[in-house]
Amino acid sequence: MTVQDQTIASNAEGISMVRLPKQLLHVPVTMAIFSMIVALLANSFWLSAATSAVALSLSVAGLAILYGQLGLVSLCQFALVGVGGWVTLRVGHGFHPPFEVSLLAGGIVASVVGLAFGVPALRLRGLYLALVTLMLAGAFQIVISAWGFPDGGPGFLGRADGSGRQMLARPLIADGEVAYFLYVCAAAAIGLLIAQWHKLARPGRAWALIRKGETVAVASGVNVLIYKAWAFALSGFLAGLAGGLLAGNVGQLDGRAFGAFDSLNLFALAIVGGVFNWYGALIAGLLLRAVPALLTDLGIDGYVTIGIFGMALFHALATAPTGIAGQVSGVIAWIGDRLFPGRER
Repeated sequence: MTVQDQTIASNAEGISMVRLPKQLLHVPVTMAIFSMIVALLANSFWLSAATSAVALSLSVAGLAILYGQLGLVSLCQFALVGVGGWVTLRVGHGFHPPFEVSLLAGGIVASVVGLAFGVPALRLRGLYLALVTLMLAGAFQIVISAWGFPDGGPGFLGRADGSGRQMLARPLIADGEVAYFLYVCAAAAIGLLIAQWHKLARPGRAWALIRKGETVAVASGVNVLIYKAWAFALSGFLAGLAGGLLAGNVGQLDGRAFGAFDSLNLFALAIVGGVFNWYGALIAGLLLRAVPALLTDLGIDGYVTIGIFGMALFHALATAPTGIAGQVSGVIAWIGDRLFPGRER
C-alpha cells in the first residue's frame, strides 16, 4: 500500500468515526418516540404485548448479527432466550439481588451457552449448521420441559409446589405496567446500540470480510475464530437479556413457550423484519407479539399466524430480501432525495 493509499484509508476511517455517533443517535431517538406513543395510547393488554415485543427485539438483533453480518443460520436463538430467563429467575428467587444483577447474570450465562452452541459454526455453515442448532433447540425444549423454570422453590432448580410459587420482583423504579414498559424500552435501546455499534465499527468490518470468504478475511489479517466466537457470544448475550426482561414482564415463564418451533418462527420473522437495519429487530419483535395479540383481540385462533408468517417469509425471500426495514429505508431515502437533492448520505 502506498503512502497515498494509506492517507486515503486513514481519512475514510476518520470520516467513518465522525459519522458513527450520528448513526448511533438514531437508536435512542427512535426508541424514545416509539415508547412514548405506546405508553400514551396502549391499554394494559397491548402494553403487555408491546413489552414482550420490545424485549424479543433484542434476541432478533442477535440473530441479525449472525445472519445479516456473517451469513450464519442459527435456529437455537429462542432457546437462548429461555436460558437467560431461567438464570434471571434462579438468581432473582435465590439471592434477591437488584433486578439488574439478575438480568446481567442471565445475559452472561446465555452468552456462554451461545458461544458453546456456536462451536459447530467453526466447521459448519448453511444447512448443516441450521440442523445442528435446531437439534440443540430441541434438546433445550426437552430439558426445560423436565426441569421447568424456577418459581421461588428451594434447591438448585427452585421449584415450588402449589401455593408456594412466587413472582419475580420487578425493578423498584419500574413496578407498574407503564413504568416497566419504559424500562424495557430503555434496556432494549442500550442493547440495540451495542449491536449497532458492533455492525458499524471494526467487528462489523471483520464480519463482512468473513462473509465474503474466510480466505479473504485471513488474508486481510482477520482472526476468523475470534470474530465468529465474538458474534455468537454477543448474540447469546442479547438473547439472554431478552429472556430476563420477559421474566420480569410476567413474573414467571412457561417451558411450553420455548419450543424448537419458536426458534424457527423467530428466525423467519427476523428475515421478514429485516436483518440489515437495526429497526428490523423491533419490527420482527412487534410481528411476533402484536399480530397474535391482534388476532386474539379479534377472537381469531392464534394458529392462523403460522400461515400469515409463512406467506410473509415467502414474500420477503422472493421480492424483498432486505425485509420490511429495508423497504422502509428505501422509501425514506427516496423521500430525502426528493426533498433535499444532492445531499450527502
